[in-house]
Amino acid sequence: MEISNSVLLTMLLLPVASALLALAADTKPAIMRWLVFPLLGVGGIMGVLQGAHILLQGGSQSFLFSPGLPWLHWHLRLDPLAGFFLLLIGIVVFAVSLFAPGYAREFEHSKQPLSVLGLFTGLFVTGMYLVILADDAFAFMVAWEVMSLSSYFLVAYQHQNAANRRAALLYLLMAHIGALAILLGFGVLAGFGGGFTFDLMRAAPLNLTWASIAFGLGLLGFGMKAGLVPVHVWLPEAHPVAPSHISALMSAVMLKVAVYGFIRLTFDLIGNVHWSWGVAVLVIGSITALYGVLYAMLQTDMKRLLAYSSVENIGIIFIGLGLSLTFFGTGNHLLGVLGLVAALYHSLNHAMFKSLLFLGAGTVIQRSHERDLERMGGLLSRMPWTGAFFLIGCISISALPPFNGFVSEWLIFQTALQVGSIHSGVLRAVIPIAAIVLALTSALAAACFVRLFGIAFLGQPRTRHVRRVREAGRGMVWSQGFLALLCLLLGVLPTLTVEAINHISFSLTGYKLQAATAHGWLWLTPMSADIASYSAPLVMLAILLAFAAWALMYFVMRPTGKANTVHTDAWDCGFGPLTPRMQYTATAFSMPVQRIFGSVCRLQEDIERLPRPHLQTEAESIRYQLQVEDSMWRWFYLPVVKLLHAAARRAGRIQSGHLRHYLLYSFITLILLLWLVT
Repeated sequence: MEISNSVLLTMLLLPVASALLALAADTKPAIMRWLVFPLLGVGGIMGVLQGAHILLQGGSQSFLFSPGLPWLHWHLRLDPLAGFFLLLIGIVVFAVSLFAPGYAREFEHSKQPLSVLGLFTGLFVTGMYLVILADDAFAFMVAWEVMSLSSYFLVAYQHQNAANRRAALLYLLMAHIGALAILLGFGVLAGFGGGFTFDLMRAAPLNLTWASIAFGLGLLGFGMKAGLVPVHVWLPEAHPVAPSHISALMSAVMLKVAVYGFIRLTFDLIGNVHWSWGVAVLVIGSITALYGVLYAMLQTDMKRLLAYSSVENIGIIFIGLGLSLTFFGTGNHLLGVLGLVAALYHSLNHAMFKSLLFLGAGTVIQRSHERDLERMGGLLSRMPWTGAFFLIGCISISALPPFNGFVSEWLIFQTALQVGSIHSGVLRAVIPIAAIVLALTSALAAACFVRLFGIAFLGQPRTRHVRRVREAGRGMVWSQGFLALLCLLLGVLPTLTVEAINHISFSLTGYKLQAATAHGWLWLTPMSADIASYSAPLVMLAILLAFAAWALMYFVMRPTGKANTVHTDAWDCGFGPLTPRMQYTATAFSMPVQRIFGSVCRLQEDIERLPRPHLQTEAESIRYQLQVEDSMWRWFYLPVVKLLHAAARRAGRIQSGHLRHYLLYSFITLILLLWLVT
């Protein structure tokens, strides 16, 4: 059964309709709850159904639309790769549609108009859909700009804050630089292919030099939107200041749209990859993963921590893509497919657990009016459902079984461990180093999210706001529960997911993992059962049996009669009862990382010691403050800014203020143009 034009058009028009209806939300806020966000949710469900259909059935369908000039058609195409990312977007959009009505209530009586929030949210989702479906460079770039510009207005939504304005301007600047690089990359392919449709670009006769130029431009443009180091600095600035459901869309979905664009350009449009491209991607991905998790470990702002964690996970995805490109470039096609499948699997997993974590963080911030970890604590007893689902997100992103993050990272490790099949000594040295970096990143990520959950949800509340917090509404909780369930299912049933992703690798490369699902749904064997295997259902069963045994022992050994037990307070060393000041702080938890990696991270520590009035040698209070600045500002961006300032000062000398000088400049320019034309 094929998908008709009307079905696809309906999916695209639903978020547009929600955007237009939002224009009336300033006078009737109920429209946001009952029309705007439900329409987004219905569009998300349609995206899930259409994406799943084309992903499981295979093949592709092409569509032709003429939204503007009659001779300038938009070519749209739905194939397994587009279907996978359409499915991914639809799931997160549906979850956000459940969460947003309750979350947006806080803006009903604020300075920010609801119409702006609803309008640009609908356009943002529409732009992402169109990027995935575009089958020519013109439609792709128009959709890319719609996605970027609408998200700019969402980042700047609370524009009365200077941080929002700065983050939005930085995001817009880097988004357009990235778009220019993508446009130039498409220009190379179109110049050799003779047209802007993707079919003509696929047939373009590129030599290695021009193919490498197109690849490099694509890596820069899509990597800038995805958040690769060093062009990531907009991400930890923009994601924390946007409304939380928009942060979830940007981190979980928009970054994956950039991943989609990179895969489409490299594996589909260019096609014949070179192993050196894989090494470059592998090195950049490794640096990005380690850099992101180090800075996440040092953050005390909950949403900024999650933003840097997104940088880390994008690095992990590109490690998988780098391994895939390297193995394809050396002729090891099955290992190349394994790396591609692992990268796609982690893209899906990251979309699930990162949207869950951002929605959980948004719930905490809305209910407590706190976003600093040092002012939280004890949230689990006050927000049990949010705490439980947030814990699942933390376990998933820490790559612990039986949840989904473990499977995709395990597949990436399995890809790297097959380095023995490569004969190049250089590659056999580079790939194990990347695997070591990935292992270190995974360990630091686990420590980072133990810190996040322990400081925020365990212990005692540190402020009055947190002490009075209550659980969120049903829609906000249900959205988190839905995503938490998907994190579990994607972790327990990995063979079904790999079997679906196999259709993507087959459509792009002509190869797929035959042995991965050869043993059915119970065992995942990436290459063969003799090399490695993993049974997620059995791991889940073992965990359930362990909990059942613990529960049985607890109830059997619990005394049934009245025990002669005297309950009294534990010895407190003379300090009195436990207070929040005695708890570990987020800064103290990350102190070992600060000491070990302090030379990499730019840290500024301030210690303020206030002595007692009558005893100057003894401190009455000590205040410690840590400021973390992204090192890339100093290493990469400030030199560029200084260079631009110097060039601007030199260019400013031509502004003499004399009319004859300006007439001379115009005359010289006219002569040069006439010379170039003739």
